[in-house]
Amino acid sequence: MYIARKIEQQAVYLSEHFPAVVIAGARQTGKTTLIRNLIGIREGMTYVTLDYPRIRELARNDPELFLQQYPAPVIIDEVQYAPELLPYIKIRIDENRKNGQYFLTGSQMFRLMKNVSESLAGRVGILSLYAFSRAEIYGTDETPFLPGNVLKTKREETVISVFDRIFRGCMPQMVIDPELSPEAYFGEYIQTYIERDIRDLIEIKNESKFLRFISCAAARTGQEVNLSDMGKDAGIDAKTADSWLSLLVTSGLVYLLSPYSKNTIKRIVKRPKLYFMDTGLACYLSLWNNPRVLENSAMAGAMFETYVVSEIIKEYSNKGIDVRSRLAYYRDNNGREIDLMIIENGTIYPIEIKKSADPGRDALKNFSVLEKLPDHIGEGAVICLSPLAYPLDSKNKVIPIGMI
Repeated sequence: MYIARKIEQQAVYLSEHFPAVVIAGARQTGKTTLIRNLIGIREGMTYVTLDYPRIRELARNDPELFLQQYPAPVIIDEVQYAPELLPYIKIRIDENRKNGQYFLTGSQMFRLMKNVSESLAGRVGILSLYAFSRAEIYGTDETPFLPGNVLKTKREETVISVFDRIFRGCMPQMVIDPELSPEAYFGEYIQTYIERDIRDLIEIKNESKFLRFISCAAARTGQEVNLSDMGKDAGIDAKTADSWLSLLVTSGLVYLLSPYSKNTIKRIVKRPKLYFMDTGLACYLSLWNNPRVLENSAMAGAMFETYVVSEIIKEYSNKGIDVRSRLAYYRDNNGREIDLMIIENGTIYPIEIKKSADPGRDALKNFSVLEKLPDHIGEGAVICLSPLAYPLDSKNKVIPIGMI
């Protein structure tokens, strides 16, 4: 069963304007399925994956022969395993600058993007693919979130339905196969991730410490990064913790939300906030095995916030928009915090995220700190479990999770 991806339109658009298109994302988010479904039926298009050791060795040791055996138009899956291919692809593109000739996918985003930017600059369109968005799962329209630009219709949600989804996550296989248990799926997922991605990037002498570190990160989803504490809990030093966190980010498992800053603004905490991009994986790693228990736990608010932030990131990424310059959070040394700020065209849109059906105007209490900023402040929102959308005051409103 194929569920249409919202990023398809952008992938087609890029293939019409660039000789090469890169789809990057974490393992098992559906990169290969997307590309093969989207352009695999094109006449003459071939598919090859570098997951196979012999094919990978050919690509590494004799890129010219590899591209002769698999001529364009071609899909090359897991291309990060053979960066040696990219200069040769560049030569072919320069010889025949025809759009839509190379479709490349990869799951080690830092290595992939570094090599792509060095070899294919100006010749490639790049997209990031995450797990299913709510719109993909429920078959609704999708647009990058802004408080004044939400869906006109909404899906009816309850705290039970929301935490069932948070607990299972949005990885394609977990959505398509409702009988598959998170423990079975994510146990295999983590093992594959370590064997295929982590060991290829660094030498881990103590696998149990790395697993402990990932679990420490999952338990801190929705919180500011504190490398000293994370390292202490995992039995490693802060430098190693920093290196391992970078691996989680570059693998697409974790997103670091930057703090808002302006040169004229003081007393802003500079540490980013950590968010897992799939709540099901975060629940598995932090040892939650029941959505009802999670729903009533002290971690419920952080998981709900993680779910909302990851959904907003997906909406922007599915339109080919780099969220790094669009999204931030605010927190000062007095503890005043705004969960999320969307920055667009010089306007800041403040967002609070509450696991509540009736957050009240108290949820807006920290929005006043924005009055000292030089930016224009736009409409704000409180995203929550309310069944209805309604205004809290003249500039801010409640938005149900079902409208995202």
